[in-house]
Amino acid sequence: MTWIFAAMAVWSLLGMAPLAARSGRRAGDFGMAVTLLGAALAAYPVVLTLAGRPPAAFSHPWAVPYGTLSFALDGLSAFFMVPLLILVSLGAVFGWKYWQHEEGPMGATWLFYNLLIASMVAVLCARNGMLFLVAWETMALVSFFLVTHHYGDLEVRKAGWIYLIATHLGSVFLLPMFVILGQGGPSLDFDHLAAPGTLAPMTAAAVFVLAVLGFGSKAGFLPMHVWLPEAHPAAPSPVSAVMSGVIVKLGIYGILRMLLLLGAPAAWWGWLLVGIGLASGVFGVLMALAQHDLKRMLAYSSVENIGIIAMGVGVGVVGLASGQTLVAVLGFAGALWHVLNHALFKGLLFLGAGAIQHATGTRRMDRLGGLLKVMPRTGVAFLVGSAAISGLPPLNGFVSEFAIFLGALVGAATTTRSGLGGLLVVAAGLALIGGLATACFAKAFGLVFLGVPRSEAVEGAHDPGAAMLVPLGILAGICTLVGLGAPLLMPALLPAIAQLTGLPGVVADAQLHFLWRSLVGVEATAGILAILFIVLYGFRSRLLATRPVTRAVTWDCGFGGATARMQYTSASFAMPLVSAFSAIVASRGETSGLDVLFPQEGSWSGQAGDVLKDALGRGFGILQRTLRRLRRIQNGNLQLYVLYIALTMLILLVWKLGI
Repeated sequence: MTWIFAAMAVWSLLGMAPLAARSGRRAGDFGMAVTLLGAALAAYPVVLTLAGRPPAAFSHPWAVPYGTLSFALDGLSAFFMVPLLILVSLGAVFGWKYWQHEEGPMGATWLFYNLLIASMVAVLCARNGMLFLVAWETMALVSFFLVTHHYGDLEVRKAGWIYLIATHLGSVFLLPMFVILGQGGPSLDFDHLAAPGTLAPMTAAAVFVLAVLGFGSKAGFLPMHVWLPEAHPAAPSPVSAVMSGVIVKLGIYGILRMLLLLGAPAAWWGWLLVGIGLASGVFGVLMALAQHDLKRMLAYSSVENIGIIAMGVGVGVVGLASGQTLVAVLGFAGALWHVLNHALFKGLLFLGAGAIQHATGTRRMDRLGGLLKVMPRTGVAFLVGSAAISGLPPLNGFVSEFAIFLGALVGAATTTRSGLGGLLVVAAGLALIGGLATACFAKAFGLVFLGVPRSEAVEGAHDPGAAMLVPLGILAGICTLVGLGAPLLMPALLPAIAQLTGLPGVVADAQLHFLWRSLVGVEATAGILAILFIVLYGFRSRLLATRPVTRAVTWDCGFGGATARMQYTSASFAMPLVSAFSAIVASRGETSGLDVLFPQEGSWSGQAGDVLKDALGRGFGILQRTLRRLRRIQNGNLQLYVLYIALTMLILLVWKLGI
């Protein structure tokens, strides 16, 4: 753990160096250097652990009741550290240039950025309940300050408070979860908690439900997703990339860690996760499809992808409960792969959205268009991310979804009739989500990069500098390499898979080999098609090199030329699909100037409402009005307060004496 502690010290202590900087650029220099140094130190033990080194552990007494400074780095923690270290490093490089145009000192922002990294690493390595909660709350508080970076904007402050309230509501469930697990023990060390299998079934079920509620609020499960579409657009793009790529995944990590402590799961645990995942996936992608703001669309897409991960975990739990180890391995492998893959392509897309906003000053897709001509490098990177998140081969998004899909089909072929329908629903749900995601990101890329400019915001736009382009290129390259080289990277999953399934390493490796063989066939086919395309394109280019090539318009029926008014808008592109799911997406339209027979001019604008968010808002409104009425009991009258105390003591006395 020495290297991990050194990295945390660098992020926490040296992270204060930007506060002393006299300029925003110098603060960026210090902040980026601290981030990269800490990431380099932490990467060494992570690689060793994934290569098969036994888990490293450290424990020291702590004066906090029931708390000890217990840390460990095992296969599960190390795997989640991979997307963390990649994204925070590339986000720091991107942010170094992205934040240079900001006015005022940037030292505090870089300090919070590095403290966020240290707190996330502490969450992954904490092995004591009290220590875990301290790290969890620190992560929430520090990320709140990053979300409210532009605190002068009222909408940003509102989004920040929504995020802070949502994350603290999750903690309300985590505290009793740890209390139940640690009752009767000397501390809340994970090693001293109830041994797996010793809890009564009802107690274990209660702990699992509390874990799903507490960690699910951070992950963005329905209906606790409401903070994502508020916080992600408000936060700076480097922070949005880290939040979507890493912070929400820590909710998944928490659920997996609790599964390790609870022992053999019940089958309904898996079906609950499958149901939550399917609902989150379908709802998230439909809401993403209906959005007009680029970053809000990406935020709802995170809800979709968290749903896919939850389905993978659910398939794994169902496999464990039914004794089908292959199904369990495939489900957990797909979920873990998607944790990594989603971090890569969603980080790429959020950074790409930041580059677009940096160049044009807007995130509104209806005000963009034609950017591929002036921002070709950004466009190519965004296209790779769009194809990857749509699950198209041979990119990395396909690999993880294929593993979950394969696990569901294998389970459906070998399970009893009662579980057949559920696993087939997983496969059908993945197909539906993949199709809708393809439509969603075809819309996003088409509206932003293709066609002609829709507004003056595109004028003067150009690709950003190397500091912002290099992270985009690296993430696009990793998305491609992970997709093509997934069979070769499979051993990195082995330590975490062996932990989650309880299988010996040799057995888990043999089960993973089934996925390896399946992927090799798919990737080989995709590779052959890609090579064939390159060969044919090269052959065509060589033939045309020696021949005169002229360009002319085709017969266009008298069409004079495209204008911005003739292009699809965000609402019109999504209308056919959104209207087909009108029971889920509450779309609203407003017209202007179209209430006469022969209008001279008019407009129509559409907006998608989040029915679950609106319902929660109404619920909180009712609670607020109820609490206002209860304020009457707090009127400042001292005699009334003495009466409250006397009545309370009398009730306690009656209860104690059993009268």
